[in-house]
Amino acid sequence: MGGSIRTLSAAGLLLSLSACDMTVTGAGSASEAARGDGTGTVPLAEYPERVFWGDTHLHTDNSIDAFGFGVRLGPEQALRFARGEKITATTGVPAQLDRPLDFLLIADHSDGLGSTRRLYDAPRLLIRDATLRRWHDMMHEGPRQSQRAIAELITAASNGELPEAMRDPENQAKATEEIWTRHLDTIDRFNEPGKFTALAGFEYTLMPDGNNLHRVVMFRDGSARTKQVRPYPGLSGGVDGLWDYMAAYEKKTGGRALAIPHNSNVSNGLMFELTMPGGGPMTAEYARKRARWEPVVEVTQIKGDSEAHRLLSPNDEFASYGVAGWELGNLPLTRRATPDMFGGNYVREALKRGLTIEAQTGANPYRFGLIGSTDSHTALATGDEDNFYGKHTGNEPRAGRAAEAQNLGTREGRFGWQYLASGYAGVWARANTRAEIFDAMMRREVYATTGPRMTVRMFGGFDFSEEDFDARGWVANGYRRGVPMGGELVDEGKPPVFMIEALKDPKGANLDRVQVVKGWIDASGTTQEKVFEVAWSDPATRRLAGGRVPPVGDTVDRAKATYTNTIGVRQLRVRWTDPEYRAGQNAFYYVRVIEIPTPRWVLFDALRYKLTLPKEIMNNSVSQERAYSSPIWLVGKNRT
Repeated sequence: MGGSIRTLSAAGLLLSLSACDMTVTGAGSASEAARGDGTGTVPLAEYPERVFWGDTHLHTDNSIDAFGFGVRLGPEQALRFARGEKITATTGVPAQLDRPLDFLLIADHSDGLGSTRRLYDAPRLLIRDATLRRWHDMMHEGPRQSQRAIAELITAASNGELPEAMRDPENQAKATEEIWTRHLDTIDRFNEPGKFTALAGFEYTLMPDGNNLHRVVMFRDGSARTKQVRPYPGLSGGVDGLWDYMAAYEKKTGGRALAIPHNSNVSNGLMFELTMPGGGPMTAEYARKRARWEPVVEVTQIKGDSEAHRLLSPNDEFASYGVAGWELGNLPLTRRATPDMFGGNYVREALKRGLTIEAQTGANPYRFGLIGSTDSHTALATGDEDNFYGKHTGNEPRAGRAAEAQNLGTREGRFGWQYLASGYAGVWARANTRAEIFDAMMRREVYATTGPRMTVRMFGGFDFSEEDFDARGWVANGYRRGVPMGGELVDEGKPPVFMIEALKDPKGANLDRVQVVKGWIDASGTTQEKVFEVAWSDPATRRLAGGRVPPVGDTVDRAKATYTNTIGVRQLRVRWTDPEYRAGQNAFYYVRVIEIPTPRWVLFDALRYKLTLPKEIMNNSVSQERAYSSPIWLVGKNRT
């Protein structure tokens, strides 16, 4: 395409303008090993010995909304930042991670890949469509108007009302292929098996009526395979089309792919339905297909936390973490949420629904692991409270960002302080390669954190003793005689036993407690849940009463944005047996690790910019960050 305009028609102008040139330097030449999946290029441990940290959900200037929001950083800068280099953010402030990440997946939107940049760069006189011309002008007027233009674009997309030029499949395919090819070349150059893993993928943006059904697609492979396909558009139909696309990719190339649902909290009940999409009983075939292609779910990110809601879990004092603002309705707030929708919005309820569907069909569509990622649209993968670069460029560090309306720049109801500095994916893998990271996702040996890099291990079995857990080789015992997080235990007619260990982030806060969240179906066929307190700091004075542990305390100095580790502990370990086990009871168990209270990013902003924060923000300026393990499932012997 060479930077030229191939057609001057309204139908072709937007999508036929080439993407800007992108030159990669300094990353080293791509070896054959770097272009592949990394298998055989680095030594593999016998079993996963360490956790690798990464972000599987980051947007650059190739995303239609991120560019419109103002970001001017591309994939190369994103990769440099993730591996620890100092760069300059779009707004001109210096940006660097305190600790590099081990892996990164840049998940730019497949729909309109690079199109807002092309619209922005297009000569105005050649834009014939009135809506496109108005969006072009708004993007050039400044950040606020640019955000309003993108808000209009997203609403138009969710309503099926995009201008014809943005729906021309032939021109879009050409533009997408060019950008996709360049992107794959870039990540291959940065992929260093054993040191830093750059993964290929994209975001599939299904959003019927504004209800979020987005997925991140992850490939296991290098460009020799991924260049044989183009990213699948999210506006093309239902999610089963995406699964068919991934199946066709695997058949054509011999590669592997998976999908990661995210932001179920703004799906208005559609992400984790009990029925087929559109109604009717869910079939076993559909349930198996979903479980096959979606082995993990993104449970926490900048746009809120989707673990549990107080209305669904009224006895859980730690439910509703990070839901403020996001429980109001769908993504563009074109439809408000009602309580009956919450069951399809939150992960814990989805896990329970999976048990119900399995009892009815023999297949569980929601047997998934849990990860966190950022969904940052700044090209900066940062989930750290003291180093938070925001959701988009309008939310990058500056005075006043916490108090401003942030619902796509147009509507009241959501504000900057409601964004979370969250999250990261913790992956137990045998080595830091594409193959090992992907395979860990497939077997669900992964966990989520809201930002801190806590180390969390969990094994389930039936005969773990205290001596096993105290032994130096307890992890090896866990693998030999049980299953790790993400695994399945076949009921043996006796209570399952779990070995659980949590270590604080070496540079972070002490731990308050470890909990086990159990879900099951009772004798009447009704789903139940319970949160068990299994280990906590200072047990001599914080005694369990009525199933609850007293609060750990609060050392946060709001004026200085500091805390002290004079409360809590560095490590919590427990061998726990389910005291309420019933033979034949299908169930799931996952670990939730809670830190002591620490400052949120809004307090660091107040200190940095000498701000006096409003009462509402101050009431939400401290949190207890957490980690969520993938579940272990207890299943019947006759499970198919």
